[in-house]
Amino acid sequence: MNQKPTYIDLFAGCGGLSLGLCQAGWQGLFAIEKNKDAFSTLRHNLVDKKRHFDWVEWLPQTNLDINEVLASYRKKIKDLRGKVDLIAGGPPCQGFSTAGKRQEDDFRNGLIRAYLKFVSLIKPKIIFFENVKGFTLKFEKNKTRGIAYSQFVLAELDKLGYKAEGEMVNFSRFGVPQKRTRFILVGIRKDVAKKTGASAKDFFSLLEKNRMFFLAQKGLASPGVTLEQAISDLLFQNGTAGTPDRARFQSGKYAPPQSPYQILMRSGYEPEVADSHSFANHRLYIRERFAEILEASERNKNLNTHLREKYKISKHTIVPLSGSDQSPTLTTLPDDFIHYAEPRILTVREYARVQGFPDWYEFKGKYTTGSIDRKKDVPRYTQVGNAIPPLFSEQGGIALIQLLHHA
Repeated sequence: MNQKPTYIDLFAGCGGLSLGLCQAGWQGLFAIEKNKDAFSTLRHNLVDKKRHFDWVEWLPQTNLDINEVLASYRKKIKDLRGKVDLIAGGPPCQGFSTAGKRQEDDFRNGLIRAYLKFVSLIKPKIIFFENVKGFTLKFEKNKTRGIAYSQFVLAELDKLGYKAEGEMVNFSRFGVPQKRTRFILVGIRKDVAKKTGASAKDFFSLLEKNRMFFLAQKGLASPGVTLEQAISDLLFQNGTAGTPDRARFQSGKYAPPQSPYQILMRSGYEPEVADSHSFANHRLYIRERFAEILEASERNKNLNTHLREKYKISKHTIVPLSGSDQSPTLTTLPDDFIHYAEPRILTVREYARVQGFPDWYEFKGKYTTGSIDRKKDVPRYTQVGNAIPPLFSEQGGIALIQLLHHA
């Protein structure tokens, strides 16, 4: 057990899962992410800065499409059989999300097959898979009479020689200041399970068994971290300075940490301003409208009909946040939420805090984008909103190591 167990991260995004796994004691071999900006964030933090990956020499350290990797490096991938303990990741989820149009033929749904192809070539000891809640729901019209994609994946993994179990997990119970529930699937190779006596179901019991001890180690006496406890040291009223990487924008200065969660997030990182803590340049009438909404609205609830009619608002989602509660599930659209104490949207850094990214983790690429560019760009808000919270993935990584050794 002296040697770190090894893993590959597929559909890695900006690195939320890899960060947690590395902090839990895993050794990354490589990560695959198609988008340039998201991969730049991962590489900056986990390859260049922290050197968490022992990158295989044959794979370029750049953004790559998973199907092109499979086509170009099939033999090299297969040669890793016996050298990889874990394949982890979560294929892009928009085709399953209940927040959008759930379409069975969405090309992103087909990426699950690429994930399964990696598993079939490498045959890792265990697998870890994360997706949205909608992954377990049935599509209304499909060729397999309404089978949920989760059931399809479980059946395919069984054919590949894995016993897998999936459950819904609420990340807010694991120290994340956000009511975010996701589908987690863990599989263990049948021969490994037979040899060790472990089962995929053990992962979820280990996760629960470790929970309070882990949080206590992090200085978090309770898993119920509120939004105010997460971001109150990042208020606009603390003072501003020019944003280093964003012309004509202001970033917020730190106030002293005001909660154990803030101390944890800021550990080892104390510049004058936080990375990516750049405030939106709201017009005066927008700030005034936000202030009135904060005064008149029920918190953590979508804007009511009366206020929508009063301000002639047609936007689908506008949620005034509560500082005394956990945040609702963050989306990739920053203008879906109004800050709990100031008439503005959240910054990227505040988004990252709510997702459990430490402040030293720096984000790359555009801050935001709009219109048709949303279909191809993955700006910082989207990178954070799509990520697996590292505070949870670290706990998942610990449980996976225990499963591997059947502790």
